[in-house]
Amino acid sequence: MDEPAFEAFYRKTAGGIWSYIYRMTGDAAMADDLLQKTFFRFIRSNPGITDPDHLRRYVYKTATNLVFDHFRKTKRERTQVIEWMPAEVRPDRGDLRHDMARVFSDLKPQERALLWLAHVEGNSHEEIAEAIGVKSKSIKVMLFRARKRLGELLTKKGLAPEVTR
Repeated sequence: MDEPAFEAFYRKTAGGIWSYIYRMTGDAAMADDLLQKTFFRFIRSNPGITDPDHLRRYVYKTATNLVFDHFRKTKRERTQVIEWMPAEVRPDRGDLRHDMARVFSDLKPQERALLWLAHVEGNSHEEIAEAIGVKSKSIKVMLFRARKRLGELLTKKGLAPEVTR
């Protein structure tokens, strides 16, 4: 890939990749570092892929692997509360977006990846499987379980929608 093509690809994908990494780690500085490592690995590997969608999935897979490596390396405990936003811009506790970020932080990294790729990025099961390195037949069940766990967490925290019968 030549420099102008890389620059155009980077401009198109870097924002989404950064957001994905940020939601996975909860740390803006870590998202910056892992984004840089993601594109460094991308350039170093010099993939012979010309399809833009395939390139995008390749970069998401690289980012996912780096995030999972980060969690393995630091042995972060899931029970640790992650502050998603700096204190000076954090809304009060009544704000739904802040509450959702806290609930999202209680999910396992793989559950976060599944939900983000499916519902924010709008990826297909095959694309998600490629990004996180599992068989595509497993995604449907894994995504179901991640949604169920998110629903349980929302209910536990009193954020689930009211169901009327």
